[in-house]
Amino acid sequence: MDLILITPEISIDEALLEETFIRSPGPGGQNVNKVSTGVMLRFDLGRCTTLPPAVRARLVALAKNRINAEGILVIEAHTFRTQERNRSEARERLLDLIRRAAQPPPPPRRATKPTHASRMRRLEGKKLRSDTKRSRGRPQDD
Repeated sequence: MDLILITPEISIDEALLEETFIRSPGPGGQNVNKVSTGVMLRFDLGRCTTLPPAVRARLVALAKNRINAEGILVIEAHTFRTQERNRSEARERLLDLIRRAAQPPPPPRRATKPTHASRMRRLEGKKLRSDTKRSRGRPQDD
């Protein structure tokens, strides 16, 4: 049983990862129709017991468009021309997703009121601006 360490507390079993090699889309010359360099990495969330429930819920929310009806997270990588580089990129993207899900969300912002001094500074600035604009008018005949 090989474990992939993600954080000191979280690791996933490599047996839950399934890699399929696919033909990469887009331009690539004569080789593009013969060689399967793209990688489709499938991670079975349903069978993974090492992810804490909170991390699993955040992961589902983060990757909701990449999870199919069976609960399998699918990542496609076809940026590079070699199978090995695409394979490592797909794994790195999966680990990055799980690391982002492992970070707890920040606490909600508590609304605060401006201090008395900040209110006075604001009003003083408005008064100065008003005086400046008033002095630009036509001279008054007394």
